[in-house]
Amino acid sequence: MTMEKILVPLDGSDLAEAALETAIDILKEHPATTLLLLRAAELPRASGADPWTAKDCAVREAESYLCGVAAGLRECGITRVRTAVWYGPAAPTIVEAASVEKVDLIIMTSHGRGGIGRLIFGSVAESVLHGTRIPILLVRDVTSPLLPLLGAAKSVSIMGPGATASRS
Repeated sequence: MTMEKILVPLDGSDLAEAALETAIDILKEHPATTLLLLRAAELPRASGADPWTAKDCAVREAESYLCGVAAGLRECGITRVRTAVWYGPAAPTIVEAASVEKVDLIIMTSHGRGGIGRLIFGSVAESVLHGTRIPILLVRDVTSPLLPLLGAAKSVSIMGPGATASRS
């Protein structure tokens, strides 16, 4: 599989940046591949400031953050790095940017929430997964507990206390 461009969406969190380690490993195997760092910028929800000024500030802050991450990667020898700030909600922005930029792979992290946690908080990773046909490599948050697989058999004892089983 040839890869020309990998997209890693970042939101400024350590969790999102955990995807960079995986991206670096892949880039070592595919040195001609470009790494595109993307940040979806949005206004803070309770912003009382002028919307145009606040939007400009959010975009400049995102650009500054991505430039810092890119500089760190270049210091580590990853030279084919680009940054892009798109304005909008995370999931649809990631999907649109991946399409427009014609990326070959999206690498992103996920909290690994299931059930009610996902219903309450939503999942950017899940929304991106359902919104694109571009391959996605999800890097799971190592601090999240593992959930049992759906349909996994549970071990149930059908024998009473003190009983022993024998195999013939």
